[in-house]
Amino acid sequence: MSRRRSNRVRNSKAVTAPAPAPVTIIDDCEEDEFLNHRTCWKHIAALNARGSKPKLTEEELEVYKSIAPCFYEDFKRRERSSRRFKCKYLVSKLRKKLSSNTFIVYLEELWRGLSDEKKNSFVFLDCLWFTMYKSDPRVRSSVFKSIKKKQIFSKKYVFLPIVYWSHWTLLIFCNFGEKLDSETGNTCMLFLDSLETTKSCKELEADIRRFVLDLYRIEGRTEDKSLVDEIELIVPKVPQQTNDVECGSFVLYYIQRFMEDAPENCIAEDYSSFMNEDWFSHEDLDEFCNKLDSLGTIRCSKS
Repeated sequence: MSRRRSNRVRNSKAVTAPAPAPVTIIDDCEEDEFLNHRTCWKHIAALNARGSKPKLTEEELEVYKSIAPCFYEDFKRRERSSRRFKCKYLVSKLRKKLSSNTFIVYLEELWRGLSDEKKNSFVFLDCLWFTMYKSDPRVRSSVFKSIKKKQIFSKKYVFLPIVYWSHWTLLIFCNFGEKLDSETGNTCMLFLDSLETTKSCKELEADIRRFVLDLYRIEGRTEDKSLVDEIELIVPKVPQQTNDVECGSFVLYYIQRFMEDAPENCIAEDYSSFMNEDWFSHEDLDEFCNKLDSLGTIRCSKS
């Protein structure tokens, strides 16, 4: 490319040029910047000032000025615009594909807005704990040590975000503090997937039940394994994503809406009354993302 540009300059000698004019001398600071943009007459002038070859005459520079105007100022304006766009990208990052670090930043931001009453009923587990449990048996003891600090059996609802196969889903443990052999027990699990075609629940169910059984054991619960295996796993039809990157945003909004809509005392049959395909609209999701972004952009940009 640079060779073709040089040819174009040499071929320009035959063009009728205006009267010679002094070549603008560029200071060292500007010169260094110009050297990164060598397609206009000012940058060629900078090279000439440094004695770079080929050495062009003033007439040649004037001709070059007429056929290759300087877009440097426009470039600087575009550069500033790109920086502003980058900030906009951070603001809208919630609607992009979320890393585990970014997800937890937003989830913690969401949790800060909860009342003490809500915090007494809800708790969330780290989004990597299930993946670590499933993928590496050597770290299971440390995972459960961390989970034990959450006192999940004293909470009415426990959120377990799962990121697996580069896809976010949400598992909710409901009423795990109740006895499983009670006739009035309401213990169940909800699996929320914004991309049902992934068949995530079917593929993960065996690991989920093994994980739950270990939860009971680590807490010193004595329920029979058969009772744990019979905990109902419900997969409600919930609003679905429209692209392949916003599953993390859906999981965050599932959590937000569930905390708003779940009654204080709820049995398994009650969840279908609000958890359905019309639970919320994409406009609702947009509003949620914009609001959460405004709270968490600075923290998110540091993650």
